[in-house]
Amino acid sequence: MPIIGIDLGTTNSLVAYFTDEGPKIIPNAFGENLTPSVVSIGDNEEVFVGKIAKERQITNPEQTAAVFKRSMGTKKTCQLGNKTFLPEELSSLVIRKLKEDAEKYLGAEIEEAVISTPAYFNDAQRRATKIAGELAGLKVERIVNEPTAAAIAYGLHERTDAKYLIFDLGGGTFDISILEFNQNVMEVRAVAGDNFLGGEDFTAILANLFAKKHELDTENLTPQQRGLLRKSAETAKKEFSENKEVTVQCKLEEEILTMSVTQEEFERNCAFILNRIRQPIVRALSDASIKLAEIDSVVLVGGATKLPLIRNFVSKLLGRIPASHINPEEVVALGAAVQAAMKERNQAIRELVLTDVCPFTLGTSVAIERARGIFQSGNFFPIIERNTTIPASRAERLYTLYENQRSINIEVLQGESRKAQDNILLGELTIPMPPGAAGREAVDIRYTYDINGILEVEATVVSTGKANRLVIEKNPGALSAEEVQQSLANLASLKIHPRENELNKYLLEKGERLYQENVGMLRSQVAEMLNRFEEALDQQEQKTIDLMTAEMKAFYKGIEGSEF
Repeated sequence: MPIIGIDLGTTNSLVAYFTDEGPKIIPNAFGENLTPSVVSIGDNEEVFVGKIAKERQITNPEQTAAVFKRSMGTKKTCQLGNKTFLPEELSSLVIRKLKEDAEKYLGAEIEEAVISTPAYFNDAQRRATKIAGELAGLKVERIVNEPTAAAIAYGLHERTDAKYLIFDLGGGTFDISILEFNQNVMEVRAVAGDNFLGGEDFTAILANLFAKKHELDTENLTPQQRGLLRKSAETAKKEFSENKEVTVQCKLEEEILTMSVTQEEFERNCAFILNRIRQPIVRALSDASIKLAEIDSVVLVGGATKLPLIRNFVSKLLGRIPASHINPEEVVALGAAVQAAMKERNQAIRELVLTDVCPFTLGTSVAIERARGIFQSGNFFPIIERNTTIPASRAERLYTLYENQRSINIEVLQGESRKAQDNILLGELTIPMPPGAAGREAVDIRYTYDINGILEVEATVVSTGKANRLVIEKNPGALSAEEVQQSLANLASLKIHPRENELNKYLLEKGERLYQENVGMLRSQVAEMLNRFEEALDQQEQKTIDLMTAEMKAFYKGIEGSEF
């Protein structure tokens, strides 16, 4: 019984399997390799997935959903007709369609799959992907990162002593992975990315240009009209592959409106998106401790890399022509199929050892002593730092803060912010503690991050040996309308504070960026400087602030060679 490989994409999804001739894409009912990641509910509650559902995006927008991959791992719901869906439920319908296509094509029942996710997906998003597969009736024991799958498909592991940069820009997500190969070992050195950057954003640029030219208020357009405009923009965007000037044409209220856009004009309007691409590349290279000149090859992955705009940008930015001889829209599914064959221990697969990394820092919230007996809570305490090779298991010991403290509350956090509240809360665990003097009782917290990017947490009370294992129950979710309004009211009630000074604000923001970009000792030094600067601001003594400001400037200059 074959194990299939699935590329669950934002815009399109694919399924593949391994043959004696290598991995192959399984076509859908239309004989096409790409199945649109779109779901629609009919009037009689029938479910449409893929090409049909994509058509219904325009005709029945209130009953159709797309781009839900961006909401995976959140509590965001989608109302289709009379039914409400979570993102993983919508994804499961896409996976089920791929499963049925595979069963029809192969003439065999499919029970297991390897599913790819963006390398930069967090724990909640990976769990949601696994759940989506299980809801579709599949056993999902292996999650593979998309760039890693692409590297496998390219057969890069057959070379030795080489370093590669995998540039993965799909419909809705962007990943950068630095991989190193030595004999039969494929090691992921670092990953970075943006889960809200992809081809959909470039389509939106064209749609917004069209709306601006014709003075259209998109908020006043009907859902059908917005769907038509998006489809027209998507069609025009693809035409840039063959033309230096394209025409966006859309019929609104019985009037046909047109707009011509040159490649140069499109590129100018995409400048801010292209700038967002630069930072993850810099971060990945820095975390991998590899210089750009040491990269042997750049590989393009994802449908959005078909845009000449992207290919030219990557070539100029990285100083070399990237490889793309395998269809970038299919390469991840092909690699997932190879990974499936490896899991089956297929004899046709050359022995290969894969290592991957943790994409985000994992830690908890702690209180730090600022002065004798005075503690400041809400500080992020890293336990497994980002780009640590996985599987990884790390333990840290935390102590009670108060006399006869009865419990320790562990917040399991994921992210790069110095402040605990600005990271993603994955779950919480309250550990009962025996009463005792402050600082005498302790708990050992162990984080274990497995090959699928799934986190397990265990806490053991040192004095009793009693262990508690965390079952993550909380997922990050979007704020409700009421919570947003409450937050705005709270902000409006704040008085003007010295930290609102432009220079102070800049120094704080730069420090937060440096904290997120670095790990280890330097990260700790940045955190200490920021804490001291915030204390100076809280004192509201200008002389103290001026002294600390000069110290911060000198500190930044030592790190980056300039104050600003």
